[in-house]
Amino acid sequence: MSALDWIVVAGYFLVVVAIGWWSKQRIHDVADFFTARGRIPWWLSGISHHMSGYSAVMFVAFAAVAYDDGITVYFWWPLTIGLGVGVGAFLFAARWNRLRAKHDVKSPLEYLARRYNLPTQQVLAYSGAALKVVDIAAKWVAISVLLKGFADIPLEVGIIFTGVATMAYMTVGGLWADVLTDMGQFVIQAVAGFAMLFAVMIELGADFPFTMWGDLPDGHGDPVSGSVTTWLIIAFLFVKTFEYNGGMWNLAQRYMAAPSGSAAKRSALLSSALWLVWPLILFLPMVAAPLIVPGLTAGEESYVALAKELLPAGLIGLMLAGFFSHTMAMVASDSNVITAVITRDIAPVLVPKVRRLTERAQLTFARITTVLFVSLSMTIAITTRGEGFVLDTVVQLVAATMGPISIPLMLGLLPWFRRIGPTAAIVSWAGGLLVWYVVRYQIDGSTEAAIVGLPLLTSLVLYLGIGFLKPESTPESEELVLSLNSDPGEDDTDDGRPGRDQVTTG
Repeated sequence: MSALDWIVVAGYFLVVVAIGWWSKQRIHDVADFFTARGRIPWWLSGISHHMSGYSAVMFVAFAAVAYDDGITVYFWWPLTIGLGVGVGAFLFAARWNRLRAKHDVKSPLEYLARRYNLPTQQVLAYSGAALKVVDIAAKWVAISVLLKGFADIPLEVGIIFTGVATMAYMTVGGLWADVLTDMGQFVIQAVAGFAMLFAVMIELGADFPFTMWGDLPDGHGDPVSGSVTTWLIIAFLFVKTFEYNGGMWNLAQRYMAAPSGSAAKRSALLSSALWLVWPLILFLPMVAAPLIVPGLTAGEESYVALAKELLPAGLIGLMLAGFFSHTMAMVASDSNVITAVITRDIAPVLVPKVRRLTERAQLTFARITTVLFVSLSMTIAITTRGEGFVLDTVVQLVAATMGPISIPLMLGLLPWFRRIGPTAAIVSWAGGLLVWYVVRYQIDGSTEAAIVGLPLLTSLVLYLGIGFLKPESTPESEELVLSLNSDPGEDDTDDGRPGRDQVTTG
């Protein structure tokens, strides 16, 4: 990397610091820290929702899929997400927002104690928080791999540098800092993405990408190719519909932070449209990489090799700043929501006096929790040294968490399932985790589609089957669900029953 590249990277970090300190002025209590009190404009919430799904993993692990298998990477990842978020715009987005607006919910899991019971909330909180630590560790590894490829920076140094920088702005700025960093990430990614696209077009000719397919290895132009199967795409569509509409807790926060339920719906539709269109700009150069940097034995190095081959000084720095931005924004997003879960759902049960903390003390506690959580994920990333860690971890954690946690979490919001109670929720959680363990570790030769899809399918069947055979609703839980049918001040008309704007919080 040239001196100009490092100047660009340094400039990016100065902007991040400025965002953090500007956001600090808007943070007065935990409501500001975790949900921005519903003051995030719908368009910014939508962009943030979209960008929170990216990290450096895409430019390492997914670039390897594009290099080895071709355009199929678009069909099994962003296409499934875009369709899933589009469905969720009509089912889930507004309901997440109304939890905050009507019931002062600050954590996506906070409502579970009222919807089911305290044990249900706790098992989902503990299992999700523990697994999320490892998920974030994988993202630290991904950015360190890119740093080593671009600048030969040791893995440990890259993790520590990126982690400390993320803590610095996230701890002071909360969700505002996270969302604004997402916006900055969107701008950087747009410039860097189009720069790479145009560089590949100059290299391969103005008719790129239309004429490259015949020159690529066999199957690279097929929607289903290599390790990607039709069943895997179907499984991912199933999983991503839950994951990106709130099963990945930080994305539920984006809906909660919008001004209203209708604004949250618009946010989701914007995010859906971005997922369907924008990743094509990013993936087409990755798919074309075998024509420009052929013969790589490790596909994970393809994007770095492509950038070094085509981009001039300054743009490589911008590209690296984009990688930083991707990972830091996603980790900040995850850290904020996990901190919310720990602060609002776990700590008050373990130490009841946490409930009696002043607003200022709660904010301090949230910031300390953020530092500890990020530090733990960095430690895991450094000790594993990233060997075989990135894609395996991301895929396996999706399989392990999305079904067991998201089924009771998200279906619990919908009025059609309001009579399903805690027994169905806990059994579906336990059954999904058990099936994931058996398929992943006890059955030889399990396909990726089975590992990803079966835990979620198991949780869904158990939740619905037990729930309808053994209904366990209470008047409070039914009122809570029905109150989410409309924004405050509007009539709740779903199912012919009135809802209320407030539910007893206990």
